[in-house]
Amino acid sequence: MTLTAATLALALSANAQAATWSIDASHTRVGFKVRHLMVSWVQGEFADVSGTVEYDPAAPTKTGATVTVQMASVDTRDAKRDEHLRSADFFDVAKHPTMSFTSKSVKQGAGQSLLVSGDLTIRGVTKPVTLTVDGLGQPVTDPWGNQRVGASATATINRQDFGVSWNGTLDSGGVVVGDDVQLVIDVELVAKK
Repeated sequence: MTLTAATLALALSANAQAATWSIDASHTRVGFKVRHLMVSWVQGEFADVSGTVEYDPAAPTKTGATVTVQMASVDTRDAKRDEHLRSADFFDVAKHPTMSFTSKSVKQGAGQSLLVSGDLTIRGVTKPVTLTVDGLGQPVTDPWGNQRVGASATATINRQDFGVSWNGTLDSGGVVVGDDVQLVIDVELVAKK
């Protein structure tokens, strides 16, 4: 029985083929949160995201992703703050209109999670980042016959590493904006036909 199971596993592995999936932007959220005045969190998101993922449910560690985010689409529910984020003080969208992520390797994480490592580029600066991805599983068929799959990803980056360095000092000794930025991504993918 063990030999049969092993043979079946090898056969499935040999036949595993990754499909190309597109990001469904209307069902995807690229969010972030960062400390404000060291007392609360400001949350925001980017509405304009695109990209593709190579994914095979039978071989999840062979997953690959390429994602592009339009930085001008930032939304923190405050128009004045969003304009400041688009300026040279932060994202400098006039010179660096996009943020991108390209995966380089995928490892099995704790439980069913995957550790997706790759290059994140913000403001023209590229640094390695590892995303913890949960929920990537078997696809479902939507009412229109499309195959869909979803996942959530998280990571924490230091904005200073990417040249996003504007800040102000408080009289109490703290700062206006924290350095650590928590990324929270919920993505829905649809298989290319």
